[in-house]
Amino acid sequence: MKDYIIVTDSTTDLTSSQIDEMELSVLPLKFRINDEEYSDLADKSEIKFEDFFAMLRSGKQSTTSQISPSEFISAVEPFVKDGKDILYIAFSSALSGTYNSASTGAELLKEKYPDINIRVIDSLCASGGEGLLVYLAVQKKREGYSLDKLADWLENERLHLCHWFTVDDLNHLKRGGRVSAVTALLGTTLSIKPVLHVDNEGRLINVKKVRGRKQSLDALVDMMEATAINPTEQTIFITHGDCFEDAKYVADTIKAKFNVKDVVINPLGPVIGSHSGPGTMALFFWGTSR
Repeated sequence: MKDYIIVTDSTTDLTSSQIDEMELSVLPLKFRINDEEYSDLADKSEIKFEDFFAMLRSGKQSTTSQISPSEFISAVEPFVKDGKDILYIAFSSALSGTYNSASTGAELLKEKYPDINIRVIDSLCASGGEGLLVYLAVQKKREGYSLDKLADWLENERLHLCHWFTVDDLNHLKRGGRVSAVTALLGTTLSIKPVLHVDNEGRLINVKKVRGRKQSLDALVDMMEATAINPTEQTIFITHGDCFEDAKYVADTIKAKFNVKDVVINPLGPVIGSHSGPGTMALFFWGTSR
């Protein structure tokens, strides 16, 4: 079986050590804040996680950009020249043009290297959901899955990857058009917190509203209880927007309630964090459906 590389993008919100351990290649998306452009690097060498969220809390706004076809080609062509095939797991096409850029770049590479196999998969996932899907893909590869078998598995099973999250400040979602100005104002005034998920098309959808931060965190656990498959055998991913204590509360609750195999807590990256803001809390697991 020809060797292949799993490539993904920085919106997986995986750490440098996780990326190294899984032998991944990761393409960084870019973001602009405080009139400076940064690459979303896993080692946070251009801007620290805490500094980014401190800027958002101070009122700064961050904008993001997708990768281009040429950036995709530059990142993966060295592997192709080395005789390896490529499996690219991309950020949800409903949230970014990265999937389309990668698909275009892949077609250009196929024209130049007719013998290579490049599969570009729309994960329909975001943040730790995409990260968990990549983690599971790596386990399948280590079990001996070929590139095409793994790509087919991802396309058939990705909608079992459940995303549930809440935010502390609705104004960031308002700027991105996810909630109305009236909803943001009322939510801030009345301490109403949204409970959102990523749907089958990979879009962010507001599902329900609860009053108070703790209730919103408990609601994430309730959603897991409703749909999780064999939680005692699962590794659960959690990402947080500079609110580690809240992430630990959710993790501890899940461990006590479901006796899960493992919980991985990672910082929320600046690309997703630009749109959801500080205080974002997200829970990802394998379930019957989204």
